[in-house]
Amino acid sequence: MSENRAQDLIDSIKNKGKSIEAEMSFFDHIDVLRKHLLRGLAVVSLLVVLAFYYSDFIWKVVIMGPKDPSFWTYRMMCKLYEAFPNVIGKEFCITKIDAKIINTEMAGQFTLQMNSCIMAGIILGVPYLLFEIWLFIKPALLDTERKSASGFVFFASVLFFIGVLFGYYIICPLSVNFLINFTVDESIQNMFNIDSYLSTVLTLTLGSGIIFQLPVVIYILSKFGIMTPQFMRKSRRYAAILILIVAAVVTPTADPYTMLIVAFPLFLLYELSIMISANIQKKKLKAEELFYKN
Repeated sequence: MSENRAQDLIDSIKNKGKSIEAEMSFFDHIDVLRKHLLRGLAVVSLLVVLAFYYSDFIWKVVIMGPKDPSFWTYRMMCKLYEAFPNVIGKEFCITKIDAKIINTEMAGQFTLQMNSCIMAGIILGVPYLLFEIWLFIKPALLDTERKSASGFVFFASVLFFIGVLFGYYIICPLSVNFLINFTVDESIQNMFNIDSYLSTVLTLTLGSGIIFQLPVVIYILSKFGIMTPQFMRKSRRYAAILILIVAAVVTPTADPYTMLIVAFPLFLLYELSIMISANIQKKKLKAEELFYKN
């Protein structure tokens, strides 16, 4: 009986040692993550300071740009109308955006400058933040996984900035123009709070950048076997309907040409995601065949 108790005591001590070792390992990982986050925060802070130096340009040219009828997107739309007047409706050429943007808080404009510079620092710092994430997860990957995911930071950053540019130059101006000029009753004058305007610009721009991460998300899900190309092909019609709905919501007119301008890149993203998932599945099947042959 005493031998059994002694054995139980030894097993208990061993198990306790294992749990302590696991806890230490967990806290070690937390400490490593903390260091990566601090480095990322330091780089973003430097970029925020840099954004403050160019705050006038960021606010007057970048943020207020989609409200200006001379904005690049509106000028290109007018050129398209001039080139194809019989195909594109006159409302496609936007020459007037009539709305007043007001500030209702004493510290409102100072807060707006702070928020805009912080968001500019975060957007510019996305590649480095992704790099720190990669450094954190890299030790947990196998050699083959590291090789296959070696371009993660580059491709994710490129897709993010393409999405931001698409959101800023396409989705944002079309949406801003539609929302500013839309009226239920002509007797109601549109006067927008500056917070609302800034929130709309940032949401549409950042939201587009995040949506353009779809191929990266599909890549990760396909690696874990959660997503397959067969499922995405079967869901293509539903994805197409969803994309067209999103495009219809953000476009200022009812003509199909404007809607297709917004929808086309989203269709390409979805098809690119299918190709990525199919390529991963093909490599997995090939690896399984080699494994069973050996």
